[in-house]
Amino acid sequence: MDEILLPLHTVTSLSAPDLLGPEEVVAVVDDSPEIVLLLSHYLTSQGLAVVRAGNAHEFYQLLNTRKIALVLLDIELPDQNGNEILKDIAPNHPDLAVIMVTGTTDIQVALSCLRHGADDYLTKPVNIKQFSHTVQSTLQKRRLTINSRLFQQELQNANARMRFLHHLNLKMNTAYLNTVELRGILQAILVGITSEDGLRFNRAFLALFNTTNGYLEGKLAIGPSSREEAGRVWSSIKEKGLQLDDILEDIHERAINDDIGVNQIVKSLRVSQEEQDHVLIHASRTNESIHVQNGIAENCRVPEDLIRILGESSFVVVPLYAPGKALGVMIVDNYITGKPITVEDISSLKIFASQASLAIEHSRLYETMAEKIAALEMVTQELEKNKDLLIEAERTAAVGHMSAQLLHGIRNPLTSIGGTSRLLAKRVTDQYVCNFLNVITQETNKIETILEDLFSYVEEKEFTLENQSIFSIIRKSMMIFYMAMKQNNIEYTLDLDGPGPSLPVNENKIRQAFLHLIKNSVEAMPNGGTLQITAQEEDAFVTISVIDSGPGIPADALPHVKDPFFTTKTYGNGLGLALVDQIIQGHGGRFIIQDGTAGGTVATVSLPKTTSSPTS
Repeated sequence: MDEILLPLHTVTSLSAPDLLGPEEVVAVVDDSPEIVLLLSHYLTSQGLAVVRAGNAHEFYQLLNTRKIALVLLDIELPDQNGNEILKDIAPNHPDLAVIMVTGTTDIQVALSCLRHGADDYLTKPVNIKQFSHTVQSTLQKRRLTINSRLFQQELQNANARMRFLHHLNLKMNTAYLNTVELRGILQAILVGITSEDGLRFNRAFLALFNTTNGYLEGKLAIGPSSREEAGRVWSSIKEKGLQLDDILEDIHERAINDDIGVNQIVKSLRVSQEEQDHVLIHASRTNESIHVQNGIAENCRVPEDLIRILGESSFVVVPLYAPGKALGVMIVDNYITGKPITVEDISSLKIFASQASLAIEHSRLYETMAEKIAALEMVTQELEKNKDLLIEAERTAAVGHMSAQLLHGIRNPLTSIGGTSRLLAKRVTDQYVCNFLNVITQETNKIETILEDLFSYVEEKEFTLENQSIFSIIRKSMMIFYMAMKQNNIEYTLDLDGPGPSLPVNENKIRQAFLHLIKNSVEAMPNGGTLQITAQEEDAFVTISVIDSGPGIPADALPHVKDPFFTTKTYGNGLGLALVDQIIQGHGGRFIIQDGTAGGTVATVSLPKTTSSPTS
């Protein structure tokens, strides 16, 4: 053993940090106190942490309480043979390196040790150079083996994640996502973030902006109590060959999101987007990930109530972003393990966040498309029901007004002819002439009867009134012009919430009136503009205003716009506004048309809340 005491500068120095991990030690197990002392002294001088044992029992105690990287194991121990110990520990501790130390030089003993899992074999007395080389090479080999295994495992995990994300991409690129599908995919993404084979975060929270009120609100979460479930789901993803449709169904059936703890947390997340220095809003506004450590982050504020809600002061905020707009954020932490979050973790997290952003954007595109389809279907239905309404209304009004003017224009001369013929018949004595005068009188009476019958047929009859939702009638009338407004770049606003008041009206007649008013506004803005319909309830009336941003009506024409056959257009018969006035008066209401204060035209209709006699 004298050789172990040679000067240290004659041997290769060991680099402890490269050979041992945190809290790892080298165990020297020998029944000779002198050997234990000498080997321990040398290893300690090289910067390696050392523990000692004089028998098998002490060694097993150390094995259960310390992180042993390498054991220098004597074959001849007083209470158990070293070979037996080797057979026991080699299969159960794959990361434990073993160097057998013995006084025998029997080659069969050495081979037996190597066959049973020993990394190397040293004979006493120990040569310090050989000992140094053996310890260093054994620890290096152990470190390479561990790193290789970890690297291989990380490659497998990364490959599984990439395949999973690729399948998510395929899912989202082949179909729009409805609300149910979006929820399932977002849950799958959170599972990937928290699973053992995924990113291994302890918790993941998802918060999205509410487009109605502008608040950032918590939506989904995967937490500690779902960790085991998340691992099972991730395993099933690999086992099923990443058949995402099956996985989404599996997630839905398992109801991962029912975890009470994290859902109470996520539902309490609500931040106004006006708080621009808030860490969540700042991340979404700048589209930058923020790593909060011990409640502190650069260039933004981490509120105490957020830390209190999460119960954790160290976490990462990753924005969810679509072109030109912020969608929300993902918040992840290691609430249970307290494991530090690395730059690599955040980089991997961004990949999952990009998939979540893509899923949300696809879903919103789907919702927008569905709304447009519904609007177009409504337009089609209303057009189908009302396609002849405007033409019929104007035709009826034209015939009515024409008949009234014909009756007035023909009745006076006809009365004169008839009266004159009757008067002459009384004074003429020539019977021959009198017969002709009687024919004139009879035929004049026939014409007067025909005119009376014609006027009675076409004149406006009193119409039946029933209580109807006035706002619903106006909205349906507006939808008929949906495509015309889109083509003319007209933006419209309906300040008509809910069904509105129920008024005694004739639905067809009132719809005709508003069709004319909206049609006039749309035609007044061929190059685009704004159309607004508002309503205001008064004591006895409901007043609806149709406001456009068109050029308005010339001052000299404004007093005559409700006159029959008056028009400033190059087409049309000028009966539209006259018909509107007639219909509104027939309902006991008032119709006023005037210039807007900021330009354009304002058509105001006031309808009574109860049945009343027509107003002039």
